Amino acid sequence: MVSLDRLAAFAAMSLLICVIPGPSVLFVIGRALAHGRRVALTSVAGNTLGSYVLVTAVALGVGPVVERSALLFAALKLAGAAYLVHLGVKALRQRKTLILTAGEPQAPRRHPLRTLGEGFVVGVSNPKTMVFYAAVLPQFVDRAAGQVTGQMLLLGLIFNGIALVSDSAMGLAASAARSWFARSPKRLSMVGGAGGLAMIGLGVTVAATGRGD
Repeated sequence: MVSLDRLAAFAAMSLLICVIPGPSVLFVIGRALAHGRRVALTSVAGNTLGSYVLVTAVALGVGPVVERSALLFAALKLAGAAYLVHLGVKALRQRKTLILTAGEPQAPRRHPLRTLGEGFVVGVSNPKTMVFYAAVLPQFVDRAAGQVTGQMLLLGLIFNGIALVSDSAMGLAASAARSWFARSPKRLSMVGGAGGLAMIGLGVTVAATGRGD
């Protein structure tokens, strides 16, 4: 299996990548600002599950196929971008609803499975994550030790574990800021709009990202 030195080096690189704001972080922050802590953390869980599906795909050899196919890569990228824009537009349209329900102790909540599914779609359709897994993760595999697929799955598990903790921290911080904004209806409306705009901007950014990323 993977040596401890390789695991440590990969963990250090994973931590560095996770703390740098990227699509997943911005998505979680947008959800936290628009809907609060519960939705943010559920989105993190869904995003992590989707991301690990990408790890499994790379471990089974799908990643390199996607990376070599310009058409498939573009389709995956645009699908993810369109979904982010869709969620952003929905958040913008529902920003006034936040004002109406902010003070209601039993305000209707989003269904956890729905939120989990939305996070999963974003995680599994993230082209930058696919490229990272396909290009970087295999470099830490010790092919001489055998069990290459198992090694890649283990490395992916480490990366996603770090990402889960990092993204959750970002979501909690953003939701705490939302609680402060919620003291004013106008502030809360602005927060909902900011979360929506963040996701729309992220979707446009992902769509415009070239294969070099």
